Amino acid sequence: MAPALLPEGFRDRLPPEAGRRARLLDRILGVISAHGYERVEPPLVEFEESLTRWLASAAADGLIRASDPASGRALVLRPDITGQIARIAATRLAEAPRPLRLAYGGRVLRARGTELDPARERTQAGAELVGADSPHAVAEVVMVALEALEACGVEAVSVDLTLPDLVPRLAAGPWPVAQGADVARALDMRDLSALDAPDRRPYRALLEVPGEAGPALSRLRALDLPPPFPALFDRLEAVVRAVPRARVTIDPCERHGFAYHSWVGFTLFGTARGRPFRTEVGRGGAYVILRPDGREEPASGFSLYVDPLAEAGLGDAPAPRLFLPLGTPEAVARGLRAEGWCTVAALTEADDARALGCTHRWQDGRVVEAG
Repeated sequence: MAPALLPEGFRDRLPPEAGRRARLLDRILGVISAHGYERVEPPLVEFEESLTRWLASAAADGLIRASDPASGRALVLRPDITGQIARIAATRLAEAPRPLRLAYGGRVLRARGTELDPARERTQAGAELVGADSPHAVAEVVMVALEALEACGVEAVSVDLTLPDLVPRLAAGPWPVAQGADVARALDMRDLSALDAPDRRPYRALLEVPGEAGPALSRLRALDLPPPFPALFDRLEAVVRAVPRARVTIDPCERHGFAYHSWVGFTLFGTARGRPFRTEVGRGGAYVILRPDGREEPASGFSLYVDPLAEAGLGDAPAPRLFLPLGTPEAVARGLRAEGWCTVAALTEADDARALGCTHRWQDGRVVEAG
């Protein structure tokens, strides 16, 4: 018999991890819902031609493609859900009152994994605040994300802020440079040698900025840039002040993962049971939605990554399992479940409580510990 192989980057999720993931998703969406965000459920597939058209600067890479047997058009499996929320906001909910608060949770698939995260199938949960472009809007989504992570048991959550469009703004203004994308890449990689050219040397100063929010803001202001950059730094500071319950850092050189974000982005880190996650547990920021009539609409949002939380053991809810001997009346079983027990019914006289993972058993009309 051939081995039961799965494609690289895909795997089965078995108990108890699969149960953890479902509970974590429910907890995250419960917190988001409590802040007034309403759930939407976009499909797993989209037409390739439309998946990225709703987000400014979105790139069509990392996609798993297929052909639609019904129409012959190219399909893609979504690598992210934010673009789908942008489509819904720009079309189906174009006339809904703003600001529009939407929540989502579901699977995403990507063509390739990374060295740190080889998985190609992941579960995302998040929220999007559409129609507002202010530090208050960004601060709201950051605070909701923090509350959701804390509800899942993530500890020592920290927020790393970045300025995704800072380099293009500088390249078009006070620090003109021909290859702005190359400069942004060099900063992201901390590659000083790529910043040797005279027109690129001013950008080296950005590598001195990263650190705790207060000192980092001071170093940004010390660059003595002309308007509108001081106003941009004021907005960034307003976000920092509105997020008092977490450690906040600023790294204006960070670009990876912020392809479609505009004036601010953020990455979320944390620990589980005293151990830091290997990579980030969430990401978000401000971005622009492109509407069919050509208008641009501001938005802010975040995505949380559920799988690393489950893999770290968060989301456990070890409900005591109660073994019901063969012949236990159904009315009794229903009553025990109503009391909060997880019941496991025997199917034969030979079934054993301990072998079936039960902590207790129903015996002589009462609950006793499984022997």
